[in-house]
Amino acid sequence: MPARDAGTVEFVDLTNEIAEFLTSRRAKVTPEQVGLPTYGPRRVPGLRREEVASLAGVSVEYYKRLERGNASGVSESVLEALAQALQLDDAERAHLFDLARAANPIAPRRRRPVQQRVRPVVHRILDSITTPAIVRNSRVDYLAANPLGRALYAPLFESREQPANSARFTFLDPAAQDFYVDWERVAKDLVAHLRSEAGRHPHDRGLSDLIGELSVRSAEFRTWWAAHNVRYHQTGTKRLHHPIVGDLELSYEVMELPADAGVTISVYSAEPGSRSQEALDLLASWASTPDEARTP
Repeated sequence: MPARDAGTVEFVDLTNEIAEFLTSRRAKVTPEQVGLPTYGPRRVPGLRREEVASLAGVSVEYYKRLERGNASGVSESVLEALAQALQLDDAERAHLFDLARAANPIAPRRRRPVQQRVRPVVHRILDSITTPAIVRNSRVDYLAANPLGRALYAPLFESREQPANSARFTFLDPAAQDFYVDWERVAKDLVAHLRSEAGRHPHDRGLSDLIGELSVRSAEFRTWWAAHNVRYHQTGTKRLHHPIVGDLELSYEVMELPADAGVTISVYSAEPGSRSQEALDLLASWASTPDEARTP
């Protein structure tokens, strides 16, 4: 097994997470963006620690302590000031608060992975949806799907990389680069989603095991994980090259199930009258055909 490098994690080290996140966000903001004057060449990209401290209204020593990962006891007002100084978006701000909330002197025990079960009512809802629909958890495990959803994501459900998981398929199965037309964007979005989840649930053993597996087996994952980017994954467009019906461009919406923590339903649709809708209709017909009667 390859040696782990700086981008590989076996569990979430909150001290390093906070330090590296603040450092990476500081490097992305230029003095011009926050209205600060510049004098001559700068040795490092982005803002200096002294400039962030000044913008956030805290002492330089206090900010240095935060950037060393010591965020125990930091107030919400200071976090808000830092979020504004570093021009964090909503996902980045939430991630900073999650990391700070988890930083306490007594770390909770790591939670063992539990087998999540999809409730019967959720299965009935899935079956009533006429477009592709998928049930996932926060680790992007694919827990259930309606027949059209399973047909749409057949390469993932039938992948040699099991159990079915969006990140595992995307980074570890070569078929993913044919299936996702925008593979790199999809892959980076998944890394950013897992980053957000790691900050929200730093002691989730199943999540840290997944991150560790991907870090060891995928150079791309290691590289993009080290960037500390975070993102909400709630709506957007997916471009797929399906092995049966060809190219599809689908809009998707992710809806939370409040009774099942971290579980969502993703629903996909095509523009009416479009080539993608024709392909989706063809896929629905193919999916409803008995296996023995199907032809490629």
